[in-house]
Amino acid sequence: MASAMVNITASVLDWVSLAFDAPTKAVVFGVPIDGHLVVEVLLVVVILFQLTRKSYKPPKKPLTEKEIDELCDEWVPEPLTPQITEDMTDDAPILESAAGPHAIVNGKEVLNFASANYLGLIGNEKITDSCVGALEKYGVGSCGPRGFYGTIDVHLDCEQKIAKFLGTPDSILYSYGISTIFSVIPAFCKKGDIIVADEGVHWAVQNGLYLSRSTVAYFKHNDMKSLENKLEEVTRRSKHPEKIRRYIVVESIYQNSGQIAPLDEILRLKEKYRFRIILDESHSFGVLGNSGRGLAEQCGVPIEKIDIITAGMGNALATDGGFCTGSVRVVDHQRLSSAGYVFSASLPPYLASAAIAAVDHLEENPSILANLRANIATLFNELSDVPGLVVASHLLSPIVFLKLKKSTGSDKADMHLLESIAKRVLEEDSVLIVTTKRSSLDKCPLPIGLRLFVSASHSESDLLKAATSLKRVAALVLS
Repeated sequence: MASAMVNITASVLDWVSLAFDAPTKAVVFGVPIDGHLVVEVLLVVVILFQLTRKSYKPPKKPLTEKEIDELCDEWVPEPLTPQITEDMTDDAPILESAAGPHAIVNGKEVLNFASANYLGLIGNEKITDSCVGALEKYGVGSCGPRGFYGTIDVHLDCEQKIAKFLGTPDSILYSYGISTIFSVIPAFCKKGDIIVADEGVHWAVQNGLYLSRSTVAYFKHNDMKSLENKLEEVTRRSKHPEKIRRYIVVESIYQNSGQIAPLDEILRLKEKYRFRIILDESHSFGVLGNSGRGLAEQCGVPIEKIDIITAGMGNALATDGGFCTGSVRVVDHQRLSSAGYVFSASLPPYLASAAIAAVDHLEENPSILANLRANIATLFNELSDVPGLVVASHLLSPIVFLKLKKSTGSDKADMHLLESIAKRVLEEDSVLIVTTKRSSLDKCPLPIGLRLFVSASHSESDLLKAATSLKRVAALVLS
């Protein structure tokens, strides 16, 4: 058997050798065809055939009814939400009255530092009367978008009032404060555009950046050197910077830190690197500046240098909704391109009427801003020596932000300590304060802390009571 295989192998080798050494068989178009060339052509043909043929697929055999039933019985769907643990449960205080400086929480009166009622206008008689009059005249609302049948004359009056107050050509109203900024950003920023944003922006701004699908670069919180480095970097990387829309996105007063943006320096860098700026003034409108016109007035900067300004009206104006203000072109573009404006039911007219009344009240009573600043300074000074905590906010910020002097190294452990302080302050001294809770979607890297929202209607005794309570409880919890 072995000798037969040897003979066959030898015969095959002799044939191959003979084929390669064969004499010329023919001449085609003047080209002599040798034996080895014939073999090579055959090999190429075989290779091409193997490459172009379809791969073999065995015929599909349908499952039987029994096999289908077995698979259905074995299938377990993925849960829609993660399993709820004890750490996720939250026994939040229940508000049972208007959120004024004193409120009813869990059945008892408390001192309220958890509401951004900066000008103390919640419960203001003039604003309440304007709401009642609007309800009697217009009802609750049209339940339709502004571009269809949702525009009411009071909406136009409110837009004109805000634009005139700020000194801008035009403004546009939104139905929900938090949706303002994350509708405005995608309306102007698209895929391929570049956005340089502060890493400390709150979740609504983060959501707007995500929805825009733009290339986003973050700079260190309120660090102008980091901002300049980022602007220079993205400008250098851009192949055709003159053809790309580029924006800087910041907050006037940062909700996550209580810090104030250095607008004059930001505008200098904006003009140097030829960027546009989107400024969210939700916590500075009606607060900063000699007449409450915001950060531009505070810094002595012409407001026309800011391309786009947004703000929620649920803080200083004690109503709801939001607005965007700027040039006529900026405003008109949003009426067809901003999702929060085009697809949302219009702002209830009584809320627009309340905003008009609130701006009127601010113009007629500028001393209210002096009261607010005095209260901020008092609380700021009283909290300067809280055991284990440090005030991290700006002296002019109505958000007094306290963070741990020494972190435990774990956000979970830090939050547990801060929540313990807030809970004991409420239960033992009837003072309501809040922690900076963040969802899993919030990517802000800033440290968490306690926030106290100061109001112009807080009395000095209110401020001293809150400070005394925090000092006592913090010393017990953080010792």
